[in-house]
Amino acid sequence: MNILIINCGSSSIKYQLFSMERKASLLNGIVEKIGSEEASVTHRKGEKKHKQTIGVPDYFSAVEIIAGLLTHPEWGAVEEKSAIHAIGHRVVHGGEEFKSSVVIDKHVMERIKYYGKLAPLHNPPAYNGIRGTMQIFPHTVQVAVFDTAFHQTMPEEAYLYGLPYKLYKQYCIRRYGFHGTSHRYVAEAAAKMLKRPLVKLKLITCHLGNGCSITAVKNGKSVDTSMGFTPLEGLLMGTRCGDIDPALVGYIMEKEKMTINQVNDLMNRKSGLLGLSGISNDMRDLLECAKKGNHRAKLAIDVFIYRVKKYIGAYIAVMNGADTVILTAGIGENVAIMKQRLSKEMSNVLGRRIKILTIHTDEERLIAFDTYELVKNKK
Repeated sequence: MNILIINCGSSSIKYQLFSMERKASLLNGIVEKIGSEEASVTHRKGEKKHKQTIGVPDYFSAVEIIAGLLTHPEWGAVEEKSAIHAIGHRVVHGGEEFKSSVVIDKHVMERIKYYGKLAPLHNPPAYNGIRGTMQIFPHTVQVAVFDTAFHQTMPEEAYLYGLPYKLYKQYCIRRYGFHGTSHRYVAEAAAKMLKRPLVKLKLITCHLGNGCSITAVKNGKSVDTSMGFTPLEGLLMGTRCGDIDPALVGYIMEKEKMTINQVNDLMNRKSGLLGLSGISNDMRDLLECAKKGNHRAKLAIDVFIYRVKKYIGAYIAVMNGADTVILTAGIGENVAIMKQRLSKEMSNVLGRRIKILTIHTDEERLIAFDTYELVKNKK
């Protein structure tokens, strides 16, 4: 069975084709700058790489291009579109409604659009991508895999805010958590590495990339996570501020004469590692500058690691212990100083029993397996 994975961003579509019999990726790529005459397509099949600049006015056009590459005599892996047996879509927000992956129908489409009010930067592109894919592949089963679904096992005391309860009931104001597909993937991978049942483990999964979140995974279930109502809460990130005093929003608006949209932009796109360092949101750049004695680069790195330590410590308390801390994503997997400093600076907390593992995350592979499980009997 061949399964296509579609991951829509605000102006991009990442895609990957899996053979489930071979449990292998056949090809992958990305269409960027959708809506522009200067859009680019980067396509990889094995060691071969194909890149072109082309006008891509909308998501339908982007999916058309992807479909053409999938069946291309040289760059493709199948002869015709009917050889794509199912398509799995990453969808960021499923609210409280979707606790697992689902086959997409009219109702699911309506709800993905509805939850766009909670994830305005993420769900609308996913919705448009799914619509485009349904038009290009009208007879192919489509599946939605929600980032929020994994965190739907959190107890009330973990997901409720200290606000009037009616606001939760009326407006769904609560902690949802994100990166759920990544947290779930590395938790399952850790159990295999440790050769222990996932349901008997206490894990702290740290997804540290440009966006960052940490999750407490107890007996295979998310019991707390650092991101909240939006992906802004929690850790310091590439350009996001993470946890701040909420009164600061009004204070900054007054002092800087900003609108709410301008403050949102400040907190989401101009803060974090970029805002503190004044240099870059890329940890690699900051490490190079810190080596040369740049104080603000070093400061940004220190604040980042400090926040990670705080959440790890908190989640050890939440679960009354832990077996393993897992580092994943761009910073977690590739920045050695993270594991070195956590091991050194939390030695008394972690002790000999709590291991730190580095595991490569593969969200697309998990989406492929979820999709396969839902459609394998419909082939």
